[in-house]
Amino acid sequence: MKKFFIFLATMMLFLGVLAGCTQGNTSSSNSNSNTDDNKPSDEKVDDGAPKKHAFIFKNTGNPYGEKMMQGFEEAINELDGEAILRAPDQPTAEAQIQIIEQLITQKVDSITLAGNDPDALQPALKKAMDLGIKVISTDSAVNAKSRMTHVNQADPEAIGRIQIEAISEMIGGKGQIAILSATSQATNQNLWIEYMQKELEKDTYKDIELVKVAYGDDLRDKSVSETEALLKTYPDLKGIIAPTTVGIAAAGKVLTDKGLAGKVMLTGLGLPSEMASYIENGVCPWMYLWNPIDVGYAAGYSAVALVNGDIEGKVGDTFEAGRTGEKSVVEDGDGTQIMLGEPFKFDKDNIAEWKEVY
Repeated sequence: MKKFFIFLATMMLFLGVLAGCTQGNTSSSNSNSNTDDNKPSDEKVDDGAPKKHAFIFKNTGNPYGEKMMQGFEEAINELDGEAILRAPDQPTAEAQIQIIEQLITQKVDSITLAGNDPDALQPALKKAMDLGIKVISTDSAVNAKSRMTHVNQADPEAIGRIQIEAISEMIGGKGQIAILSATSQATNQNLWIEYMQKELEKDTYKDIELVKVAYGDDLRDKSVSETEALLKTYPDLKGIIAPTTVGIAAAGKVLTDKGLAGKVMLTGLGLPSEMASYIENGVCPWMYLWNPIDVGYAAGYSAVALVNGDIEGKVGDTFEAGRTGEKSVVEDGDGTQIMLGEPFKFDKDNIAEWKEVY
């Protein structure tokens, strides 16, 4: 019996030591796991899971943004990744920052966004990049310190110049014009308007007066109200340029409802599916745009190229972007960009064809 108790005591002591060792190993394992979780994503061991590529647009309910996200998702699917599509209810920097923080927590591999502000997003985007997340902007750029590169739909100078050329031709080279923009913080809109104003300085346009730059914030109701205010404040207004798909559609409706076709001319950047009736009824003789599906698509390929290490976002980098062909990274002020092409003209001769596309 005495031997039995000695044996039993020995076994209990052994099991206690064993349990202590096991518990210590578990603690060590958790510590290592936490350390790994805090490493930049590009230092993690590739477990074979699809890469997560996020796209953040300016706000929900924007047809242009929906088309961009469609193209982005298509590209990511082609490249066997996982597309995460997000947009805030309102086009503010604060709302986008909340989404960026959520995506950082989800440990995405890349973030592509159309910025609601060029500078306010910098702390959140820099945090993402410091953790190894590849960041690019598209459509509306963030500053060069907040991104690795920018995917640009077309040459900003050409976008601004061509809209002034169009409105000038429509109004016979003289009269008052106004611009109906998106938000006052939208980088792309502001750059296009800057080039419009430079174009207007030419002697060719000495009889054209830009009376107002209004902002509809890319919200349909506000864009309608701003258009109505322009018409009331400037009864001699001859033309409106709306370099935003929401704004030009809103202005087209107002001019149509008020029977102003041929009296107040309209041009800008619009979706063919939304602008077809206004082109056909003469309210908007012609307008311009690029294919937003292709913009999102090229942005998707750019994000994957960055994550895979095919490019670094530096001048001279080249890569294949699916159906949009080979793309090059070029200089863009203090940063870099990837350019798609020239704006495309939509008029009565081709709008019936294109309105079925997007």
